[in-house]
Amino acid sequence: MKNNTELLPRHKRQVAHFGERLKLARLRRKLSAQLVADRAGISRATLTRVEGGEANVSFASYFRVMRVLGLEHDIDLLAKDDHMGRKLQDLGLTTPKRSPTRPKEPS
Repeated sequence: MKNNTELLPRHKRQVAHFGERLKLARLRRKLSAQLVADRAGISRATLTRVEGGEANVSFASYFRVMRVLGLEHDIDLLAKDDHMGRKLQDLGLTTPKRSPTRPKEPS
């Protein structure tokens, strides 16, 4: 099934910046592209596409590269705090009405 949905330019930039950050992380660790590709179980060409921030590369490929670089726990930060979802949820919440208070009986 072919996906015809094109990303907006700002979203393409986000993915491209993510790829750049992964490449910088690899270079900081002084790991060759071939070594990272081999350890991630992807081709050298796919790693080039990941580091180039191509949006049509599978999420699994990005994750495999993160795992090789020791960044797999960063995945837990994605969508962690769903501020918009929480606001929408809060708008739909209603406060239950309280029963009227009873007057205290004299002792």
